[in-house]
Amino acid sequence: MVPGLPGILLITVASGVAYTALRLFIDMKSGIFERFLSLPIARSGVLWARVLTSLVANLLSLVIVVGVALLMGFRSGAGLSTWLAVAGILLLFTLALTWPAVIPGLSAKSVDGAGVFSYPLIFLPFLSSAFVPTATMPGPVRAFAEHQPVTSIVNTLRALLTEQPVGTDIWIALAWCAGLLIVAYVFATITYRRKIS
Repeated sequence: MVPGLPGILLITVASGVAYTALRLFIDMKSGIFERFLSLPIARSGVLWARVLTSLVANLLSLVIVVGVALLMGFRSGAGLSTWLAVAGILLLFTLALTWPAVIPGLSAKSVDGAGVFSYPLIFLPFLSSAFVPTATMPGPVRAFAEHQPVTSIVNTLRALLTEQPVGTDIWIALAWCAGLLIVAYVFATITYRRKIS
């Protein structure tokens, strides 16, 4: 059960952020942003509220997935500190995908456009080490799988849950998440300012 669980957790996050973009798009079209911005609150507070509620919703989804895995027989000898590390990586990954979801949520022309960006995100775990060892993949697919963010995150989560050494995968995973988070936050903020100005 451990080999596939990290991939399922990442697919759960990718599916959840698609809903974030959709809800943000609906908020923009309904005019609720203008109503909030007429209140004496920070302009960025409206956007941060949507990101944080999305984060909480995605974390609840992850808890449910882990709960179902436990009911199905998943077991790990990992201690509390290891589970906190797993939770921290999943939290960072969720934030790193939530901010890119903000961009189509703010700028899409249709409901379909707001959610379509998530399809590649949901597909990425299938082109990683989440379900199949990368060594068994054909050359070009293997090269892509070994150098995309999901593989290092999956490898890190799997190593933590099976109490194996994480090696350099954890640093690669953290670098991918932090880099994506920073870039997406900057572009999401720029898009938001343009939309509400």
